[in-house]
Amino acid sequence: MNHEHRGHGPHKVGHVKEVTSLANPIIKDIKALANKKSREESGTFMAEGLKLVIDAIELGWAIRTLVYAKAAKGKPLVEQMAAKTVASGGLVLEVSEKILSSVTRRDNPQMVVGIFESRWKPLKDIRPKEGETWIALDRVRDPGNLGTIIRTADAAGASGVILIGETTDPFSLETVRATMGSLFAVPVAKATPEEFIGWKKSAGVAVVATHLAGSVDYRMIDYKKKPVVLLMGNEQAGLPDQLAKEADALARIPQQGRADSLNLAVASAVMLFEARRHLLSLSEGK
Repeated sequence: MNHEHRGHGPHKVGHVKEVTSLANPIIKDIKALANKKSREESGTFMAEGLKLVIDAIELGWAIRTLVYAKAAKGKPLVEQMAAKTVASGGLVLEVSEKILSSVTRRDNPQMVVGIFESRWKPLKDIRPKEGETWIALDRVRDPGNLGTIIRTADAAGASGVILIGETTDPFSLETVRATMGSLFAVPVAKATPEEFIGWKKSAGVAVVATHLAGSVDYRMIDYKKKPVVLLMGNEQAGLPDQLAKEADALARIPQQGRADSLNLAVASAVMLFEARRHLLSLSEGK
């Protein structure tokens, strides 16, 4: 992937490059970020919308390229983000809505798009403290589910998400959209099943797994004793025995009615808010 557009060389501070052609190599590079291979090779991903770009920059994520539509030119917040992008060595592009639609694959695209450097939290650096809750997802497949879980973890005050095995990419366009900006606030780590099991043994955490064979009502578990890791299984297959047997408790969400299971994102939300119920309150200004 071509990185000559990173803002080094001829692009002066305050310089905005106008791009009018879909054949422009920079635009081709950005469009390629729809593919996981391109994201991994470049170490970058795309976030759409001015709010997401502002959140990411304020939370210290490194921006490589800011792209905005001509219609957004001159808007104070857009100008501020453009200045911050250039100051950090990034490139600012002014493009037509047609180009933005092509980049985002939407008919009515957001007026601003940011290209950011991907960021993973090393598993070995995760040492949960008292009152912390993490959620671990085994082979999560659906980008919408993953994005919704990251957003829910943020809302519940969880400390982060651990992805186990071959999972969907948290930096895909669909996942980033579904997080509604929470991706920038919630650390994400990845691990093989073996790495997760090894980490669990020394991390001082209580692993609570949801399992169809679970015998414990999820509301009856003590979530206060130790930092908690909620372990959720794959959408189709649930948790494999290799991981289930490492859990300190196998929990089940009681159900009534004809549906025999919950959507993964919904089940994760139920578990997150129960695990953190003793820490959550309706305080002033919330």
